[in-house]
Amino acid sequence: MDRFQEMASFVAVVDAGSFIGAANANNLSKAAISRHMNDLEHRLGVRLLHRTTRRLSLTAEGHAFYARCRELLASVEEAESEITSQSGAPSGLLRVNAPLTFGVLHLAPLWGQFTDMYPKVALDVTLGDRVVDLVDEGYDLAIRIAAMTSPMLVSRKLASTRMVMCASPMYLQKHGTPTHPKELESHRAVSYTYWTGRDEWEFTGPGGPVSVHVKACIHANNGDTCRLAALEHQGIILQPTFIVGEDLERGTLVELMPEYRSVELGIHAVYPTRKFLPLKVRRLIDFLVEAFRDPPWSNAVRPVPRTSAPP
Repeated sequence: MDRFQEMASFVAVVDAGSFIGAANANNLSKAAISRHMNDLEHRLGVRLLHRTTRRLSLTAEGHAFYARCRELLASVEEAESEITSQSGAPSGLLRVNAPLTFGVLHLAPLWGQFTDMYPKVALDVTLGDRVVDLVDEGYDLAIRIAAMTSPMLVSRKLASTRMVMCASPMYLQKHGTPTHPKELESHRAVSYTYWTGRDEWEFTGPGGPVSVHVKACIHANNGDTCRLAALEHQGIILQPTFIVGEDLERGTLVELMPEYRSVELGIHAVYPTRKFLPLKVRRLIDFLVEAFRDPPWSNAVRPVPRTSAPP
């Protein structure tokens, strides 16, 4: 049995989560995939997968071997890409993970452009705010929005986004406009569940750092939900400019206390290793860098005019 084929089938089973999925992805029969796995485990003398009637999971040995197999397969693909690059034609399946809102608002309009440029590349895009394990879950590339990226991954910065505290004009007319972060304690807040501090919002102002515990009337694990709640005058939000940028430009949301700055986050393309980077991944990274050279949200901030609380 071809050892390369055994390893390719093993990686396919892990990526697909089933023998049938691996068979379909590789145009093989389920029996062939099962035979490859049995031969591989017999030759190695270890069990790589826990098999039950409902699911498959990697053993400790399987985790280690999977990472090495993916690296080896990537090196083979890189060798092929070096030849393909002479004609500028990357090919193959490209699995991408991205945050939900950013993926819908700013990446979805770009995918058609990329596949028009590289028609031999097939994109498999997964959106979600959970941080995925690129290697274990079989992703070629992920978009991460954070102050810092994992030291275990290679990253390339695409753009920046600033966290902005804002609310609707109607909310401020009804409840008054805070002039210091400590005044947030008497206001309604719509809080993002995955925010590092959750209900503890931190700023840097004229007098230095200041932290305040907000009283959230709504918690949501999606930034768009927070934004829509603010547009419905439900409270004050702390959200990135890539989500609220257009609202700030239109004036449907207004920035509060611009002299008190929250954190700036980097938007990064991350991938497992710089070594043996497939051509399709390299082309996508270059494409995204160019696409976000001048992000539409970069200057979208309109501070709120000062108003007093209603009597």
